[in-house]
Amino acid sequence: MFKDYLITGAAGFIGAAVAKKLLDNNEKVVGIDNLNDYYDPLLKKLRIEDINKSFKNKSSWNFIESSLEDYKILDKIFKKYRPKIVINLAAQAGVRYSLKNPKSYINSNLVGFANILELCRNYEIKNLIYASSSSVYGSNKKMPFSENDEVNHPISLYAATKKSNELMAHSYSYLFEIPATGLRFFTVYGPWGRPDMAPMLFANAIKNGKPIRVFNYGEMERDFTFIDDIVEGILKCSKKPATRDNKFDPYYPDASSSIAPHRIFNIGCGKPIKLLYFINLLEKELGLEALKDFQPMQQGDVKATFASNLKLNEWIGYNPKITIEEGVKRFVRWYLNFYS
Repeated sequence: MFKDYLITGAAGFIGAAVAKKLLDNNEKVVGIDNLNDYYDPLLKKLRIEDINKSFKNKSSWNFIESSLEDYKILDKIFKKYRPKIVINLAAQAGVRYSLKNPKSYINSNLVGFANILELCRNYEIKNLIYASSSSVYGSNKKMPFSENDEVNHPISLYAATKKSNELMAHSYSYLFEIPATGLRFFTVYGPWGRPDMAPMLFANAIKNGKPIRVFNYGEMERDFTFIDDIVEGILKCSKKPATRDNKFDPYYPDASSSIAPHRIFNIGCGKPIKLLYFINLLEKELGLEALKDFQPMQQGDVKATFASNLKLNEWIGYNPKITIEEGVKRFVRWYLNFYS
């Protein structure tokens, strides 16, 4: 029953893609997800079905419905499957939703993550990869965003919980020698994407002839990153546990490394795209014109994101390959086929 990998949020967009790639590579994986209704649980169930259909050898794949807040069930899962590597992708996502339901972020992103850290300690996990977010940079203006930048001014509760995750993981790494790597994701998109994010929202609206809300009157840029590039980065980090930085200078500390076996990396495309250009690409691939409803900036949102991938490139040779034009084409191809 033992598994090499445990993935939390395995029915989510990134989690399901990581699980499928690991199984493609003949790894043994156990996945956990609570299938909550933040967005349509049917999509999450269909992602799991897609994995089940693709891998007939069920001995290499087990899926369990569970929440991170339920420590007793998590403990039983760790005890039964004895994973060596944990990839924590479960979280209450969404910047805007944190304005409406802050409690869910405290429960999942803080209490749930604390449970994962404690179990990594108790079961002597060899490597922990966990999801952080580009939102930790808040309203920073210096571009591109670097891991050395100060991130002490989050402008949403979601961002605050992700920054908290980085601090919590660092403390466990220092105290209990748990190698941990935090990855700050930048606007991930692609097939099987989240319906609450711009690519899916825009595609649905354009396809159905409904207006799309374009915030800050279109003056927005995002570092859109295709799912395949994200998965490649995660898998490479899973093969290279974080280590102590022997050159770490406590007088001039590097925020991305530590005297503990803990690292922080951006993982993006490294090419910010204007939102209106992204919409134009969707229009082209869908063969339809968008109805644009221009609105002011929404509370908790930021005007632009732009990742420096220099440190991750130095660490694992990360070099995103999918252009925005190719990525949108692949996304729309999947979208039209899936929703047909």
